[in-house]
Amino acid sequence: MAKEKIVPTAEQRLNAGLRNLWYPVAASWMVAKAPVGLIRLGERIVLWRDEGGQVHAVEDRCPHRGARLSMGWNLGERVACWYHGVEVDGEGRMARVPALAKCGIEGRKFNIAYPVIEKAGAIFLWFGDEGVEPRPLTLPEEIDSEEWGQILCTAHWNCNYRYAAENVMDPMHGAYLHAVSHSMAEGDKTATMQARATDHGFIFEKTNQSGVNFDWTEFGDTGAHWQRLSIPYRKSAGPGGSFSIVGMVVPVDETSCRVFFWRCRKVQGWQRDAWRFLYRARLEGLHWDVLEQDRLILEGMKDDARDHEALYAHDAGLVRLRRLMQAEAKKQVEALAFKAETVV
Repeated sequence: MAKEKIVPTAEQRLNAGLRNLWYPVAASWMVAKAPVGLIRLGERIVLWRDEGGQVHAVEDRCPHRGARLSMGWNLGERVACWYHGVEVDGEGRMARVPALAKCGIEGRKFNIAYPVIEKAGAIFLWFGDEGVEPRPLTLPEEIDSEEWGQILCTAHWNCNYRYAAENVMDPMHGAYLHAVSHSMAEGDKTATMQARATDHGFIFEKTNQSGVNFDWTEFGDTGAHWQRLSIPYRKSAGPGGSFSIVGMVVPVDETSCRVFFWRCRKVQGWQRDAWRFLYRARLEGLHWDVLEQDRLILEGMKDDARDHEALYAHDAGLVRLRRLMQAEAKKQVEALAFKAETVV
């Protein structure tokens, strides 16, 4: 008789992280030659590059005794466990047991292997339920077009990923929390908001103000969940017009997450070089200050803060996001339950 599979509730699935999506798990520069161990969506994963620079990602567990493969060696197409030298390849197979001349379990697949895409200076992994094929990954043009220059920043936040995503769907907080920011110090502190649908999500925006502050934000689902916004720059900030941000957030576990923010401007050639220099020299510290303000607020909230809220009209954007994510969690759990019943 087949072993009964435990199916999570929709709330458990949502809180731990929606599946059947691509997630950025690390900036490209974080994975060089040595194996890198990390936790995403509650799973231990080891990343490494082969001789050609291709990233491989498998479950960070030696199939022999359970030691972390990320503590071992990069052998190119394989990673070797520090404990007994057992080698695991990028498909999750136990490729070699060097301590034995002949081992009957060599060649068997014991570890989860993750599909990998490296784009926009980040490493994306597919987290899918069993039997669900990876969707195409389409990224916003700001981080996928040669017409734009991008700078990626990433940080660990000690809050559930849902709070980080909801924070971006709340344009009104910019006029208060970031009131002294060089890019968010202008405009009204009172607004009327509206939501409008797009082909891949929705936009939540102020109706009485545009192009002054953090006046709109967008949610999109194109194989990955992303958010986009635009903040005007003063002319002294250099060429390229408004400053665009594309954000993604990936759960680490139920109480922490990793945020990824691409800072983007539509510049090419020498103007791109000038903007990058200006950003590094004068603006980067100011933008990290803004992220720190967000982090401090969100980390100071209790894990169950959403159960004790008194929401008002400005929160319609995050409420809409919650409903979309709740509906997807319900759909995923129902599919798991149907599959479990079919197997039994």
